[in-house]
Amino acid sequence: MKAITLRNIPPELGKRLEQEASGHQTSLNKTVLRLLMQVTGLVPSDRGPARSHDLDHLAGTWTAEEAAQFDRSLQAQRRIDPELWE
Repeated sequence: MKAITLRNIPPELGKRLEQEASGHQTSLNKTVLRLLMQVTGLVPSDRGPARSHDLDHLAGTWTAEEAAQFDRSLQAQRRIDPELWE
């Protein structure tokens, strides 16, 4: 395992990390590791689902016409059949 030394931790960050450790009843080391794992997406966060970035490279790659065609293709699926809701 790799050991990392952190320097120049701002007092407010140090205090917040200590509060977090106390609140979870864990050591400061375990708390920092947990937070690093959460923020890097290696484990789910306490505050919601883990974020996934495996499709980020696709964001913004469609042309306006491709996006419009996709929306047109979904229109039939977005219609509500009144008979099903009676």
